[in-house]
Amino acid sequence: MTSALPFSGVLFGAAYYAEYQPEGVLERDLDLMAEAGFTAIRVGESVWSTWEPREGEFELDWLQPVLDGAHARGIRVVLGTPTYAVPLWLARRHPEIVTEVETGRRIGWGGRQEMDQSHPAYRFYAERVARKVVERYADHPAVVGFQVDNEPGLMLPRNEHTFQGFVDWLKARYGTVEELNREWGLVYWSHLLSDWSDLWRPDGNWSPQYALEWRRYQSTLATDLIGWQAQMVREYARDDQFVTTCISYTRPQISDDELAASLDVTAGNPYYRMQSGLDAGVDEDRHAAWNHRSVWALFQWADRAWSSKQAPFLVTETNAQSISGPFDNRPPHPGQLKQAAFALLARGGRMVEYWHWHTLHFGTETYWGGVLPHSQKPGRVYREVAALGADLKALGDALDGFEPDAEVLFVWSTDSKWDLEVQSPLAMPGGASPDTASYQRIVDAHYRGLVEAGAQVRMMHARQLAAADPADLVRRFPVLVAPGLYTASDEVLAALRAYAEAGGHLVLGIRTGYGDHLGRARLAVAPALLADAAGAWYDEYSNLDEPLSVEAGAAIELEAGSAGVEWVDVLQVDGAEVLASFAPTELGAEAALVTRAAGSGRITTVPTKPNAAFSRSIARWLVPAPAAAAWSADDTVTVTTGASAGRRIVFLANWSGSPASVTAPAAARDLVSGATYGAGDPVPLERRAAVVLEVVDRSAE
Repeated sequence: MTSALPFSGVLFGAAYYAEYQPEGVLERDLDLMAEAGFTAIRVGESVWSTWEPREGEFELDWLQPVLDGAHARGIRVVLGTPTYAVPLWLARRHPEIVTEVETGRRIGWGGRQEMDQSHPAYRFYAERVARKVVERYADHPAVVGFQVDNEPGLMLPRNEHTFQGFVDWLKARYGTVEELNREWGLVYWSHLLSDWSDLWRPDGNWSPQYALEWRRYQSTLATDLIGWQAQMVREYARDDQFVTTCISYTRPQISDDELAASLDVTAGNPYYRMQSGLDAGVDEDRHAAWNHRSVWALFQWADRAWSSKQAPFLVTETNAQSISGPFDNRPPHPGQLKQAAFALLARGGRMVEYWHWHTLHFGTETYWGGVLPHSQKPGRVYREVAALGADLKALGDALDGFEPDAEVLFVWSTDSKWDLEVQSPLAMPGGASPDTASYQRIVDAHYRGLVEAGAQVRMMHARQLAAADPADLVRRFPVLVAPGLYTASDEVLAALRAYAEAGGHLVLGIRTGYGDHLGRARLAVAPALLADAAGAWYDEYSNLDEPLSVEAGAAIELEAGSAGVEWVDVLQVDGAEVLASFAPTELGAEAALVTRAAGSGRITTVPTKPNAAFSRSIARWLVPAPAAAAWSADDTVTVTTGASAGRRIVFLANWSGSPASVTAPAAARDLVSGATYGAGDPVPLERRAAVVLEVVDRSAE
């Protein structure tokens, strides 16, 4: 498949594993799914040892009743290749494929993805089972698409095979050890290589240039695995079937825009903290390792998913009930499942599937709650899922071709994320150790303020930005925010400058423009290649033990409590206008926010990590009239807008346990209930409510 998705409307359903279920429940399960409005299930990806219980012995027919039953009920199927969960017989037969987490020390068995996915022995067996499964079911009329592998990139293998691949990769990039010595600065600490065989293993490495290139090489392994399987599956797939994988964006091997290039559509797995985690304004500064803990972070995940291919995406897994171990049980408050689903659709989702249908009675994820609880009796969660299914059926094809609006473009840099894990500018509480999540937290500080101030954001990878036309970016996105962009080539920094000079408003944050493409500190004042145009520069900076309070000038209004936290650049103002200042300190940092005209546009510099109040204040100055403002929404309400085949679509959500309302700026119709509102009419939102409207009178826009 090479064009649009081969379905209309929003696919809705859950992962379904009949092989985990007691016998005799298949027909009951499928009937309940159909009654809940399911239009898709995902199957098959986790059980290689069921498909091939012993080497070379394949059992392929067990899935047939599931696909037949789904098809009879109009439920489409996404079929997975089972290559991420390696059977024990294969590890016993070929122990060399087991991942070495340290050189010479293999990982223990009993989890998943314990293999070196580039090893030829693994590839041989993975290809064989994948071909058997796909060939058996590719022609089944229920199959709408294929998921190759599952959440790739969990490990960073250090096997001999992998390390020698790294050496070969470096040879292709640098040519000679002399060039590598020069580029990595290996004169330091007597690390100069005399031969490629001198390259040390990653286990004891302290060189940031080595660490960055090691991560880049590791990402090629996940990208190649997915591209290899996608090409294989397309040998069997029909033109009306898509190929994807499900991305977990926290996986250490993942460079998502590169990985998604071989796929027809991006798919991924957002998990989020429910109950108070979906309250408006919840003060969560940090992400957990794998789940999101605020409303803005849920929107951020969706914007990341769009960024992978700059296109709509599928949600292959998300919460149905509690998602975590038995110590962390937070099932959703009534209404939160619909809120989260509509939020993902509002930012470009075209499928919502829960993980999973039935809560397991065994295994590691016993307490990762499904649509059905352990009793398998349909309860409150099933009823809410079924109500959402009915809403999506009423929504019909309204989101076909939907593209979310964005007033702000936000630059994402996977290289900077990896580099700042090693060269972390922020510290853990107490200051004694580095915060390896520094990049994400710098990004979050700006992103949160934008969303909470009502702005809508599009994310774009630095690579994508460098290849884009600056004038086109200005036309589409009047503001571009680039914080934490530490590891950046000259081309990326030139693209930022070209955007501003073409008429855009460029916003620079801490660490942006400080390092080059290898994470080397640039021989220049910061931000390199941008300082003269920005009218401000620095070469002194400091971590902060206490917040620096911020005072506003006449041009910007600040929320009470606005401050810089954790880091400050001591700006030297050279032509820029100072919009806000820090309270005096012995450090001498004075300018807290500066701006200067640059070409036809403007560059604004934020020399600190803004706290939530300061971030929202900056966002309101950057985007004084977001599309959401026209709806006069209460503080607990998000308003997200977009266009679909010439129609104007508006998503409203009340992230609160109390009622709220908005005021319609133009005549609108609820696409689910059919309720209509005139211009100036209140649109009531009950607690945890989520609605989707079409603006039917656009004269007021």
